[in-house]
Amino acid sequence: MFATLSDRLTSTFKNLRSKGRLSEADIDATIREIRRALLDADVAVPVVKDFTGAIRERALSAEVSGALNPAQQVVKIVNEELVAILGGETRGLRLAKNPPTVIMLAGLQGAGKTTLAGKLALHLREQGHTPLLVAADLQRPNAVNQLSVVGERAGVPVYAPLPGNQGSEGQSGTSVGDPVQVARDGVETARQRQHDVVIVDTAGRLGVDAELMRQAADIRDAVNPDEILFVIDAMIGQDAVATAKAFEEGVDFTGVVLSKLDGDARGGAALSVARVTGRPILFASTGEKLTDFEAFHPDRMASRILDMGDVLTLIEQAEKAFDADEAAKMAEKVASGQDFTLADFLVQMQQMKNMGSMKKMLGMLPGMGQMREALDNFDEREVDRIEAIIRSMTPAERENPKIINGSRRARIARGSGVTTSDVNQLLDRFAGAQKMMRQMSRGGGMPGMPGMGNLPGMGGKKARGRVAPPAKGRKAKSGNPAKRAAEEAARQARALGGPAAPKAAPGAAFGALGGAKSAQKSPDPADLQLPPDLEKFLGR
Repeated sequence: MFATLSDRLTSTFKNLRSKGRLSEADIDATIREIRRALLDADVAVPVVKDFTGAIRERALSAEVSGALNPAQQVVKIVNEELVAILGGETRGLRLAKNPPTVIMLAGLQGAGKTTLAGKLALHLREQGHTPLLVAADLQRPNAVNQLSVVGERAGVPVYAPLPGNQGSEGQSGTSVGDPVQVARDGVETARQRQHDVVIVDTAGRLGVDAELMRQAADIRDAVNPDEILFVIDAMIGQDAVATAKAFEEGVDFTGVVLSKLDGDARGGAALSVARVTGRPILFASTGEKLTDFEAFHPDRMASRILDMGDVLTLIEQAEKAFDADEAAKMAEKVASGQDFTLADFLVQMQQMKNMGSMKKMLGMLPGMGQMREALDNFDEREVDRIEAIIRSMTPAERENPKIINGSRRARIARGSGVTTSDVNQLLDRFAGAQKMMRQMSRGGGMPGMPGMGNLPGMGGKKARGRVAPPAKGRKAKSGNPAKRAAEEAARQARALGGPAAPKAAPGAAFGALGGAKSAQKSPDPADLQLPPDLEKFLGR
């Protein structure tokens, strides 16, 4: 959603970082670029004026001129002001002291209210609540049926006494039944069945009109909701401000929910609504699945826009998706020095799939804006291919990939519907991952990812080529005499068929220096050809 805005702001700040001291002209040029980026993103003009004015005032103050790194201070100011126009602090739902809590959804037709009702119900059910959905949209064709299907998928009951409009799209303006009475009866039903939350789905229009506002106001007066959530399409553009103001005057909503935040529009609505209406953004819908729904955090959204990542949301999603028992078993296995197998790799892949889209997860990492093209080319189906390859192996092959010879690779490729080269690439990458896990189990920390190459799916088939072989030629000798002697000894041992790296003697920093025979004795400094001045430091 904010890819273009993020790229332009990041480019603007990159130009600032090359300057040790910022003049007034530098700040004006930066403000001008920020203004253009925001206007191109369809942010409302009054919001842009307030935002850039506040940044300029703070950037020209002693806050920046006296800073050790003025460019970073300007980025900090932009981040703080961005958090401010997004609402400042995170606010959750206000729950009633005496249940049920009544939540009314309002908005234009097509904004995604019905689907969002199911997402919100599932979100509340996962938190331990017992929500009830009320189908009060009797106007849009098949709206009641859609809410029933969504409620069934979310595992939440739906109160739908009337079938609503069953006609075609051309009859969408007619209402079948009294939505105000349905909403009133739905709240009473929830009270009798001891549901602690009621979510009322109301009708919308293709545009703002008096009839829509009157019906929404009547439902509000009938059920006396604790929260009135205005659902707005994040792709609506400049019209977001006018629509929000109309609903504020007609219904007086208490919070905003952004839908379709995963779209490719410019996203100015998200940056405009909170500042113009003074109402906080409570939730955001980030995809088509019922689980693509999250609480809105202004500080985290500002970090995403400025390409600083959103690691906290990533951690929260991981905590939901990953099985704690499986994670504990994996940690214990690594700590005990057992080998990381393809069966373990398959479990990890399945848990990552439970987190949702890999693109979204990777996009939450800091600095991923610089890999925008690679992220856009990421093929989500590559994860399914890897899973298919591993599932085509026998249990013995998953536990010990070394037994997979040429004929086995061909069989695995046929069974998973891929080529033999795809199987080879997976095994090569897995060997690198296995080597990394072994180093971690020995207390070597987190090294690089040897042999992993590009992430699976990055750039299609062209990017899935063979890993380049190391450059030919003799390895450069170390400048350290002791280390050079150790390398020479290891090379001679390999030539004689002995162990490549003898175990180091106690206290030796670089391992044995004289092959297997001298592994347990200290080296003679004369053999190392050290300068005479260094012998006194060796106690000689």
